[in-house]
Amino acid sequence: MNWAFLQGLLSGVNKYSTAFGRVWLSIVFLFRVMVFVVAAEKVWGDEQKDFSCNTAQPGCHNVCFDYFFPVSHIRLWALQLIFVTCPSLLVVMHVAYREDREKKHREKHGENSGRLYLNTGKKRGGLWWTYVLTLLFKIGVDVTFVYLLYHIYEGYDFPSLIKCTQDPCPNTVDCFISRPTEKKIFTVFMVATSLVCVLLSIFEVIYLVGKRLHECVTGNHHSNRMTNTLSSRSSLMELNAMKHTGKKTPETPAPSYSTAVS
Repeated sequence: MNWAFLQGLLSGVNKYSTAFGRVWLSIVFLFRVMVFVVAAEKVWGDEQKDFSCNTAQPGCHNVCFDYFFPVSHIRLWALQLIFVTCPSLLVVMHVAYREDREKKHREKHGENSGRLYLNTGKKRGGLWWTYVLTLLFKIGVDVTFVYLLYHIYEGYDFPSLIKCTQDPCPNTVDCFISRPTEKKIFTVFMVATSLVCVLLSIFEVIYLVGKRLHECVTGNHHSNRMTNTLSSRSSLMELNAMKHTGKKTPETPAPSYSTAVS
């Protein structure tokens, strides 16, 4: 599988991400995609060919392999990486939609007209909700696939010997997995990196929601201060006007006359 598409996609999302998002992208690239492409696919190889049972009963080998490995680890991880990375495309599409609206607005009203968005890549309004919803979706995908891996294979262990009693096996058959320890190490590693990505996404959601609440509280506090300031100035002006109106002009005293006494 060619993963160049996902690399280009996530590189475009990187400039719209927070610090947590950039760390998440780094982990996905280095510890999930690269390990998956370079090492994991070669470790598993042709699983059914390397799976052997000590019987020559026709069909027994295939039935036992399908019972213990209903879904390939490699294909399950490939689906997980696709589902966990493609939602980031929504963020890029939303930014592109904003840029297109901004361009059409300028063409219609001129270059000197007001802007629809101060910054098309700034996480405000609908873009904020798009970003948060993609984070929640990625958390759900990683948690779901980690649980599916545990539920399907009843844990993350690879025993060296498997006892198979499925039909058409004549009796209890011993089956052997190729390189079980190496596969166990890679499985635990992929699960651990998935859980680290889940924690980073949770921290990013908390950061975005906390920052948004802080901005709302700060904005309301600033608005209340402005309102109180304007109210105080208005009251002071009214008081000065009342003093000016109620002040009496001084009267000129009447001249005094002295009576001459003869």
